[in-house]
Amino acid sequence: MTQLQDKVALITGGESGIGLASAKLFVAEGAKVVLVGIDQAALEAAEKEIGSEHALAVVADVTDSAAVAAAVSAGVEKFGPLDVVFSNAGISGAVAKIPDYPEDVFARTLAVHIGGAFHVLKHTLPRMNDGGSVIITSSVVGLVGFGDLSAYVAAKHGQVGLMRSAAKEVAGRRIRVNTLHPGPTSTPFQDDIEMTATGKSQADAARDFDAMIPLGRHTTVDEIAQAALYLASDASAMVTSSTFAIDGGMSG
Repeated sequence: MTQLQDKVALITGGESGIGLASAKLFVAEGAKVVLVGIDQAALEAAEKEIGSEHALAVVADVTDSAAVAAAVSAGVEKFGPLDVVFSNAGISGAVAKIPDYPEDVFARTLAVHIGGAFHVLKHTLPRMNDGGSVIITSSVVGLVGFGDLSAYVAAKHGQVGLMRSAAKEVAGRRIRVNTLHPGPTSTPFQDDIEMTATGKSQADAARDFDAMIPLGRHTTVDEIAQAALYLASDASAMVTSSTFAIDGGMSG
């Protein structure tokens, strides 16, 4: 028996990176997936790759509550009530000292990460089966602080608070809510952060970040997907309100 047999999962940021890797793994483990994101072409390609019998792609910006509600309704209409919700959409914000940090970028970064996760919870929890699982992608910077990334660090810490509140609210329904905290992960998203932060080429910037990780290398999207699978499956039936780090020891 596969770990997510006949389960329905909704994944935001599902068109690339961690979201897409997790979607493929979830389907391999027996799930149907609703992929939500803002890149229509990438979403359509992901749905085609996975197969429309297993995946539904829906365009929605998580900062738009009505759009999230519509995406949830479309997924439930096709596949039925949700068992797994993976709130994974995110942006990096700017790299700047606080006095120089653009206020509009700060607000947008919090809106995507905290407001977006709130919208996802607001519209998915009423459409979830009891005993389900909610995963919110935070970051290693949701556990520790780094300079020059004030919006991203604040947003990722904020997601932890939202998770802990939600976990208490839905515990009576046996719905588990946890945050996932990847360290530097080999994706274009992370490449942009590293090159902006260091002013170096992708390869040189990656080496600088590897040096900060006790295990000495970036995590892969497939390794993060395996962590998400654990939190999504019944194997983690007694895990809730936890901060699940997969960061090579960076936050330790």
